Amino acid sequence: MIRWLHQEDGEGQFSSRFFRNDENEDELIVYANSNSPDFIECAEKCVEAFNSLSEPVIDEICKKLIRCAKEDGGIKEEFELPELENALEILNHCWFVALYVDMGRRDDKIAYAVEGEGDWGENIGFVINNDRVIYVGTDYLDYMQNAY
Repeated sequence: MIRWLHQEDGEGQFSSRFFRNDENEDELIVYANSNSPDFIECAEKCVEAFNSLSEPVIDEICKKLIRCAKEDGGIKEEFELPELENALEILNHCWFVALYVDMGRRDDKIAYAVEGEGDWGENIGFVINNDRVIYVGTDYLDYMQNAY
């Protein structure tokens, strides 16, 4: 459930079931295009889908975050990703703050981008479209089709 902070601007807050913010809490911000008459329903669908991500999808996101931290490097040259026992441990080194709704109408496929940051100093995010991971990396907003 979204608690609308500025409904006229499409900005709200919600509790994340799995991902954490930079204060290790479960509150994230949701942004939706308030010019769309369906923005509230679209935002609710995206938040529900985000909170219902399957274990395989979360695992895929985490493995791709690891790749970003290792291969793509980052701003902080001194950061070195420690050995991880499982892919989920990457979440100890990154956090997420916002979900951007990427739907124009209520009948569109559920699509959104999630924005965060890694200890390696890069903004990082991932894009989900129809329960599939489309992209994980620094250019996540470029993959949105209904950006505003």
